[in-house]
Amino acid sequence: MEFTLGIEEELLLVDRETHALSHSSHELLGAMNVDPQEARHDLYEAQVELSSPICAGAAEAAAELGRLRGAVIEAGGTPVGAGIHPAAALGDVRITQQPRYIKAAELLGGVVHRTPDCALHVHVGMPDPDTAIRVCNGLREHLPLLHALAANSAYWHGQDARLASARFVLRRGFPRVEVPRAFSDFEDFERAIAPMLAAAELDDYTSLWWDVRPHPKLGTVEVRVMDAQSSLESLAALGALVHGLAVHEARSDRRAWLDREPIEEAVFSATSKGLGARLLDGDGGLRGVRELAREAVELARRHVPDDRPLEGIERILRDGGGADRQREAHASGGMPGVLRMLVEETAH
Repeated sequence: MEFTLGIEEELLLVDRETHALSHSSHELLGAMNVDPQEARHDLYEAQVELSSPICAGAAEAAAELGRLRGAVIEAGGTPVGAGIHPAAALGDVRITQQPRYIKAAELLGGVVHRTPDCALHVHVGMPDPDTAIRVCNGLREHLPLLHALAANSAYWHGQDARLASARFVLRRGFPRVEVPRAFSDFEDFERAIAPMLAAAELDDYTSLWWDVRPHPKLGTVEVRVMDAQSSLESLAALGALVHGLAVHEARSDRRAWLDREPIEEAVFSATSKGLGARLLDGDGGLRGVRELAREAVELARRHVPDDRPLEGIERILRDGGGADRQREAHASGGMPGVLRMLVEETAH
């Protein structure tokens, strides 16, 4: 099942009338008539995680997530796809009362009590562990572009964050949220993480919340850098782009990788400026997101089973990403307009 695709999205739950955070995942999940592997708890009670099954491509995965969004709404929930709630008060948080989340909250302290954050995670199935490492190494260099295209959290606590992705700044406060170094092979990866796990008293690698990581338990590479999306069309486009770039890297014979430090700097440029960022290209120079994105789409197009979802990248470049659309909604309707737009797009 090599190069299959799975997409996970974390969605906020809000009150149907006020659009304030709704700490109601227990009631909601209990009312949903779906497989628990498809819809489940996450760290916060005002959050639900939806997972597609293993799919051939992004159109199928997005359709499955659309079905699950419909199940959330049918069960009485109002979901929102965004990196963070644009107007939630600092500390408006309830931790899911399950052992793993209680333990995480105790470890992280006040960091988790700021505001819930939501990401889009994309898994691509790998034929073997060493291929997974090569793909991770290569995808590291695409992370800034993916992050710029997906940036969808322009506001925090009712104020313009002056960032395209406020979520990512918040998320960097968690341990082990970073761009990993490149590894020579899977054994090098295992050697490198063993002392990390020991130092942090962690059970396994799943608590390494890197921006991209191999996931041996699932046989995938997982990209974790992107904000959650309100638009399913954007979600499908981003999923297809990750899918195609991952397969491209798997089939590439290159063995030289950028150091992590310049990638980290480019990621912050994407965090700050979104589609307006200038990012590293393959030759060590800087180019605009739009030019790099169109080149990445042409690379990805050769390797996906259905390239139609990739048309959504051009729509993002033309009409703006989530952060841009939030600011446009705010200009015409204030914060109620931003929240209304997010609710409506997520339900569409």
